[in-house]
Amino acid sequence: MDVLQLFVSGLANGCVYGLIALGFVLIYKATEAVNFAQGDFMMLGAFITLGLTNEQFWGLPFWVSVPIAVVMMGIFGYLLDMIVLRRMFGQSQVAVVILTIALGFVLRFAAGLIWGHQPIALESPMAGKEVRFGGLVLGLDEVTIIFVTVILTVVLYFYFNRTKLGVAMQAASQNQLAAYYMGIPVKRVHSLIWALAGAVAAIAGVLFASKGSIDPSIGLLGIKAFAAAVIGGFGSLPGALLGGVIVGLIEPFASYYIAAGYSQIMPYLLLFLILVFRPHGILAQVHRKKV
Repeated sequence: MDVLQLFVSGLANGCVYGLIALGFVLIYKATEAVNFAQGDFMMLGAFITLGLTNEQFWGLPFWVSVPIAVVMMGIFGYLLDMIVLRRMFGQSQVAVVILTIALGFVLRFAAGLIWGHQPIALESPMAGKEVRFGGLVLGLDEVTIIFVTVILTVVLYFYFNRTKLGVAMQAASQNQLAAYYMGIPVKRVHSLIWALAGAVAAIAGVLFASKGSIDPSIGLLGIKAFAAAVIGGFGSLPGALLGGVIVGLIEPFASYYIAAGYSQIMPYLLLFLILVFRPHGILAQVHRKKV
């Protein structure tokens, strides 16, 4: 029974990592840029929801706050690309990476300035409630995280494969020049992908905040999610989710079976081994160019 509870707990954490990693991959596939502020997007989405929901701030109903926060983060991502990142056109990818790292620092500072640096709990209807399956006792927040991640994965699958905008996003990510010649507004599509990454990060933030207290430093979870994206296969959307789940499952089992000093390094040890023996990740998407 302990193993099952560890599995569900790890799966819930892994779903959050996977959703953050999904944002990494979405932006990378479309623009070939790595957004190291993706974890901070998740942190900001969580704090916006908290600011709208908690009685000490705006006190709106939770189910009203969540869609507002998701839309706000989508708009934030769209405007970030349109106002800031388009000005980086022609610059090296390293410059974009450094910009996103700096953006992460700014977002953590701003969140600390507005909501403080002390841990605060989101007043979520899932917090502290349990679901029983026979003798198995699970947190409602963990079950909700897994359920929402599955639903979101299905929605994204149909969005990218069955809608014109989703297909246009895929085309722009695979060959920008060809997509442009086919009449696809590539710049606008890029902005929409940043918006989508922001919205997904907000959902991940809400799910993460439902599990416990948050503070601005949770934005650093983006580093772990980046590792998950690399493990799964950077550039692969299913790989991002798979990598997140793997990292999420490793953590509780390593903590349970291995001494604390060694267990925390296990996800990064796996990352090291993946980079050595399968550099492109588990679900690698490597396309060899024909000469």
